[in-house]
Amino acid sequence: GVGTLELAFRQLCEKLAKEGLFDERHKKPLPPYPSRIVVITSPTGAAIADILRTIERRWPCVHLLVYPVPVQGEGAAAQIAAAIRRVNADAERLGGVDVMIVGRGGGSLEDLWAFNEEVVARAIRAGRIPLISAVGHEVDVTIADLTADVRAATPTAAAEIAVPVLNEVVADLAARESRLTRAVRAQTDVLAARLRGLLQRGAFREPLTPIHRREQVIDELTNRMHRSLLRRLYGHRRVLDVLEPIIQRIAPHAYLLRASVRLRDADHRLRWAISRRLAGAERSLIGDEKRLERVCPAWAISRLAGKVDRLDQSLSASMHHQLSLLAEHVRRQEGRLLAMGYKSVLGRGFSITRSKKGRQVIRSTRTLRDRQRVVTEIADGEFESEIVNLSQLEL
Repeated sequence: GVGTLELAFRQLCEKLAKEGLFDERHKKPLPPYPSRIVVITSPTGAAIADILRTIERRWPCVHLLVYPVPVQGEGAAAQIAAAIRRVNADAERLGGVDVMIVGRGGGSLEDLWAFNEEVVARAIRAGRIPLISAVGHEVDVTIADLTADVRAATPTAAAEIAVPVLNEVVADLAARESRLTRAVRAQTDVLAARLRGLLQRGAFREPLTPIHRREQVIDELTNRMHRSLLRRLYGHRRVLDVLEPIIQRIAPHAYLLRASVRLRDADHRLRWAISRRLAGAERSLIGDEKRLERVCPAWAISRLAGKVDRLDQSLSASMHHQLSLLAEHVRRQEGRLLAMGYKSVLGRGFSITRSKKGRQVIRSTRTLRDRQRVVTEIADGEFESEIVNLSQLEL
C-alpha cells in the first residue's frame, strides 16, 4: 500500500543520502547553449509532446533524440537505468550529447515508483552527462529528482531549463555587439587622440634632430680622443728618441764590432813585436857569428847556439805569456758582452716580441691590431702567436 511505499521511500532516501548521492558537490552544471539533447521517456505520453513543443518554440536549432522506455510497471526502473547508462556510453557515437532529460507526466505514487528505485538513482549519479529530472507535477518529489543534476517541476519546465530562448539570445548578442562596437570606437578614438598627440611631439616632427646632436657629440669625442692619442704618441716618441742613443751605445753588435777591432789590433801589435824581436835576434846572431869566425869558429858556434836556444826559449815564453794575457782579456770581454747582451736577459725570463712581417720590435700595444701575427723570442727559441682581444690587453 501507500504506507509501505512511503516507508521504503524514506529508508532509501536515508541510505543514499548517507552515501552522498544527493550532495551538491556531485551535481554537474548545464551547458548554456546545448546542441544535442536526449529525452528518456515514454514515446506515447503527454510529457514528450510538451518537451518537444517547448524546445521547438524556444531553441529550434537543437538536435533532439528520443530514447523510448516504459515509465511505469514491472521492469520499468531497470530499463530507465539501462537507457541512462547506454546514452552515457554511446555519447561520442551519437555525435556528443550535451543534456539528458528523464521524466514523465503526473500520476500516483505507485505510477511514479520506477523513478524511486535505487538502480535509477545510481545510474543517474554514475553518468557523465548533465541530467534533468522531470517527474510528475511540482508536488511530486522522487529519488531521481534528488539525485539528478537539476530537478524540474514538470516536463515543460525541464525543456525550459534545458534550452534558452533563441530570440533572447539573439537580442543579447545584438546588445553585446552594440556595446562592443561602442567600446571599440571609444578605444579607437582614445588611441587616435594619443597618436595625434605623439605625432605633435618634437621627436616625431623632426626625428633627425636628436641624431644630429648625437653625431656632434660623437665628433667632439672623436676629436678629443684623437688629440689625446697624438699627445701620448708624441710623448712616447720623445722618450724613444732619448733612449735610442743609449740603446745604440749598448747594442750587442756594436760592442762586438769594437771588441773585434781591438782584438785584431792586439794581434797585429803582437805579431809586429815578435817579428821585430826575431829580426833583432837574427842580426845579433849574424854579428856573433862573424866575431866567432874571427876568433874561434867552433867555440863561437857553441856559445852562439846556446844563446840562440835561450833566446828562443825566452821568446817562446814571452809569446805564450802575451797570448795568455790576450786570451784572458778576450774571455773577460766576452763575459761582459754576454752579460750585457739580450740573450742573458732572455735567460732571466724576459722575451722580445716582433711583428712577423718586417721583424719590427713591438714596443707598444698601440702598434698592434687584432688578428696580427707576431713572433716572440725567449731564451731557447721562438714561437709565433696571434693577437686576439686587443681591448682586453689594454685594460
